[in-house]
Amino acid sequence: MNDNGNEKVALPGTLTVRELALKIKTSPIQVIKILMANGVMANINQQVDFDTAAIVASEMGIEVNLEAPQEEEIKDTSELPLWRKLIADEDPSRLVKRAPVVTILGHVDHGKTTLLDAIRHTDVAAGEAGGITQHIGAYQVEHKGNPITFLDTPGHAAFTAMRARGAQGADIVVLVVAANDGVMPQTREAIAHARAARVPMIVALNKIDRPDANPDYVKQQLADNGLVPDEWEGNTIVVPVSAKLKRGLDDLLEAILLVADNSDIRANPSGKVIGTVIEAELDRAKGVIATLLLQNGTLEVGDVVVAGHSYGRIKAMFDFRGRKLRKAGPSTPVTVLGLNDVPQAGDVFLVTPSDKEARALVEERKASDQKAASAPRATLEELFERYKAGEVKELRLIVKVDVQGSLDPIMKSIHEIDQSEIAINILHADPGNIGENDVMLAAASKAIIVGFNVTADANALRLAEAEGVSVRLYDIIYRMTEDLEKALKGMLAPEFKETVIGQAEVLAVFKVSKLGFIAGCRVTQGDLRRSGRVRVFRAGQKLYDGEIASLKREKDDVREVRQGLDCGVGLKGFSDMAVGDILECYTVSRVGDPGI
Repeated sequence: MNDNGNEKVALPGTLTVRELALKIKTSPIQVIKILMANGVMANINQQVDFDTAAIVASEMGIEVNLEAPQEEEIKDTSELPLWRKLIADEDPSRLVKRAPVVTILGHVDHGKTTLLDAIRHTDVAAGEAGGITQHIGAYQVEHKGNPITFLDTPGHAAFTAMRARGAQGADIVVLVVAANDGVMPQTREAIAHARAARVPMIVALNKIDRPDANPDYVKQQLADNGLVPDEWEGNTIVVPVSAKLKRGLDDLLEAILLVADNSDIRANPSGKVIGTVIEAELDRAKGVIATLLLQNGTLEVGDVVVAGHSYGRIKAMFDFRGRKLRKAGPSTPVTVLGLNDVPQAGDVFLVTPSDKEARALVEERKASDQKAASAPRATLEELFERYKAGEVKELRLIVKVDVQGSLDPIMKSIHEIDQSEIAINILHADPGNIGENDVMLAAASKAIIVGFNVTADANALRLAEAEGVSVRLYDIIYRMTEDLEKALKGMLAPEFKETVIGQAEVLAVFKVSKLGFIAGCRVTQGDLRRSGRVRVFRAGQKLYDGEIASLKREKDDVREVRQGLDCGVGLKGFSDMAVGDILECYTVSRVGDPGI
């Protein structure tokens, strides 16, 4: 409420003209007129920032405030950062704060490596071809006694490749944007990749020392891309820096520690040892050399490590400066010797008790990977089956169009599709042909690429084939939306019903070798079916709900036992049966399927 007793309207950091009109209960035409009067030319689907929206609302006599950001609900645990999944099973009393792992993304030549070079006071950029990062490395620095681990990646392609192989490359992304160049196509791609990974972003506004720097214009560009600066009451920390003159570096490190504190990044140093392969190579003299990043537990020399299809006992371990180590804890980058083969960057590694178990795990992984390689790709036609199997929770899209003018009507058409039960999540939308970065984002996020009046280059198509990514090209908008609509209709959540088909009473319990405990039962109603499910009740309290492991009539295995007959019943994972227990047998069927 304001002083006049009127309720304030809460607005997000950015919203479209259409959404603003709905929020302040007026027509979009009226909003566009006020914007034009204030020198802002915007169409109905264009986004405006909070300050612009507040001006429109003020002219209509409406008071607004900034909507408190809501943490996005993550329904699918596969979307959780790796470290959060790791500590889910750990004893909370053993969790301790660990150093944040930071990766630096951004447009080529905007100063990513120079910034990292300035932070760690070494001259990496000068030794690389053309000043462009050629490898993946990991380094650790300290700021006011707090360690911060940096991943020096060659861009969002490597960052996303790690996600595609199951790893979470970083806890925080620093997005480097040049103050003289602004938001470029690769910047928008990097934003999309960081968002898909659900990693918080900090913007390092680099090259502020340049005479042609225009920080305010770049901040407006960031806001247009959903990164509203905190000084504009948004949620994105924007830190002006000059990597060349080493200005603003302390402020950037402070911002990283602030975001890390808010993210509550923790690990159990005495828990299970697991982490990510950062890089690996074969050295003629030393054998396989792998750089690993610990994310939980403590790694020691002599441990048996499995990384992807590689394994081996660690013979020697070094920190990022090349000093020998006996052990290393969470968030520590180390180089190790002893693996039998070169793992891929992004492979998740873990420690096993013995060489024998390591070999068995590698063989199991190879078999699993071969099966996955022959699995069908995520086409629109197959999404319904994957939804039924619980593998798909939403339709994820990457949209590529020929020109900016095509983007608005296509986005509008997609948003108008009925999404009442299954949502469409557009991870990235941009003009331009389909490239390898689009395919990597789709592979890591299990998304489909749709293109309008564009082509896919040969490398992108080869990568899409290898990664199992579906690429669909259209030249008519309604055909695109029609296909998406069909997919969503096929993906609507099916309804299920339970039907109780029989009951039995436990008369005796026997222990049978190789089978465990078997309940001797008499069927009192309906019948018991081997294909059905069973609930066990004792004095009205449900003790078990699960599957029948075995169903016998006398000594024979049977598929069903009818009312009035005796039988032996074994249950999967449950042996605590007692005389007098009631077994209730039921089936589960999809509404609309043929009856039982």
